Amino acid sequence: MSLWEEASEGLRLGTTQDPGTLLGTETSNFESPLGDDTLPQDRDIPERGAMEAPKEGLTLLEGEEEGDSGSEDAREEEGLVKSVSALEEVDKDIQCPKEEDTITLGGIPGCKTCRLTLVPTAMEYNQAQYTCYRGFLVSIHSFTSNYRIQRLARSVNQGQIWIGGAARGSGSCRSFYWLDGSAWNFWFWAHGEPSASGGNCVSMYTQGGRWRLSQCDVVLPFVCSH
Repeated sequence: MSLWEEASEGLRLGTTQDPGTLLGTETSNFESPLGDDTLPQDRDIPERGAMEAPKEGLTLLEGEEEGDSGSEDAREEEGLVKSVSALEEVDKDIQCPKEEDTITLGGIPGCKTCRLTLVPTAMEYNQAQYTCYRGFLVSIHSFTSNYRIQRLARSVNQGQIWIGGAARGSGSCRSFYWLDGSAWNFWFWAHGEPSASGGNCVSMYTQGGRWRLSQCDVVLPFVCSH
């Protein structure tokens, strides 16, 4: 008997059943004519935010990042090579002074293992620093050290020598530092120094040992600290 026949019979007998109930009984067993593959299961629906990028896109992005990083590394390496080459060119132009052309003094207060080397050959400030090679133009941190260096410097026949002090900035922002990175905790300026019209490189008078600011391209003897 069909569903509609059952419903009609129920009306006739007074025991009506909701056709929807009968239909629901039947549709609960309904199957897709295309099979289970067309109906997404709960486990097949990805949670929000858990989607992965396509493999092709991921590979492309990785390739781009690697390419960019490689370019930056190459540029940095190229810049490093240029810097090293520039230093080598400077070294070729500057002859290391012979031992007999220098005067060496032993340790100074605060650095018993340090050696001071006076180079009588006059050079510009930057050339003098390069000539010190593994050392620096001397830094001075006490009056006693200053006096010893000044006595050493009196042996050259010039009025000034380079030491390792330098200035940066201008006006009220001007400050001073030592090339070897040590603290600027002592100074012995001559009268009227440091002058606003002076240069940025510190020199010492061989008579009296006081300091002044000089133009860095002036050629002077110098003292290195090792």
